[in-house]
Amino acid sequence: MTDARTTRPDPRDGAPAGPRDGVGAGMLDPVSAARPRWRRPRLRLGRWSAPLGLLGAAVGILWILVALLAPVIAPHDPLAQDLPILQAPGEGTLMGTDALGRDVFSRVIWGARVTIPLALLLVVMSVLIGAIVGAVAGFFGRAVDEVAMRVTDLVMAFPTVILAMVIAAALGASLLNAVLAALIVSWPAYARLTRGLVLGLRSSNYVVSGQLLGFSPLRSLGRDIAPNIVGPVLVLASLDIGTAILLLSGLSFLGLGAKPPTAEWGSMVSDAIQNFDAWWIGVFPGLAILTVVIAFNFVGDALRDALDPKSQTIRGGGTTL
Repeated sequence: MTDARTTRPDPRDGAPAGPRDGVGAGMLDPVSAARPRWRRPRLRLGRWSAPLGLLGAAVGILWILVALLAPVIAPHDPLAQDLPILQAPGEGTLMGTDALGRDVFSRVIWGARVTIPLALLLVVMSVLIGAIVGAVAGFFGRAVDEVAMRVTDLVMAFPTVILAMVIAAALGASLLNAVLAALIVSWPAYARLTRGLVLGLRSSNYVVSGQLLGFSPLRSLGRDIAPNIVGPVLVLASLDIGTAILLLSGLSFLGLGAKPPTAEWGSMVSDAIQNFDAWWIGVFPGLAILTVVIAFNFVGDALRDALDPKSQTIRGGGTTL
């Protein structure tokens, strides 16, 4: 009588080997599953070729170069009071002078050297703090998640500008305290975003398999999860640069940031309040803030479209990549 059991083919005979060591065709091999499966974010050139994205990148790079080359570009010392007061643009100066005889063009150039680096520093620090808090809360959960998210909710319960004003006023008027106040109100957004992304990835097969193989939590976060959340965090950071510039300039405008005679865009707009007839004192710093904020917003929108996997559209029978 023939044995009803199916004999497993021998791999040495050239036939495909059957399931071994309890790993069946429908089961997950922990060794292969533990390999980090992350896809490198692909920039879709069709999106990046959009005029607004390219324009924003060009303007942003231009302002960064202006900040770096301010000592070379500025024709006058931004603190020197050796020019006629309230001189209109075109009468010997490109953007006129303020009530103390300082060249407005030179102060706008040097203001970029103050505002833009501080805004970039603020965004980088917010990303680091928020990403660490959100990743730890989302990965470990339970009490850690509960405490971290309650602190985040407490900060986000207050209007951002109002809370930043209160903190800056309590710490004292200075650029450092303004950056610290803005940092306190900025990191929760990154914490919530990172936590949500980590919650969606920590139960993935490759993450669970890595834990079964003995991977430490730090290794799982850094090797398996972090590469998959870089894209959304980078998009939020690029969009937040403009917000950081507005927040820091707003604090300086209210007297809670840069102190006179520092050349800072927000404080320059504040100085123009006392001289409404001399429109150029506040218009040119305001235009500088406007162009930088819009430029980085354009870059952030283009970057979001480029990294969003759902942004593929079918045009003319082909998929835009």
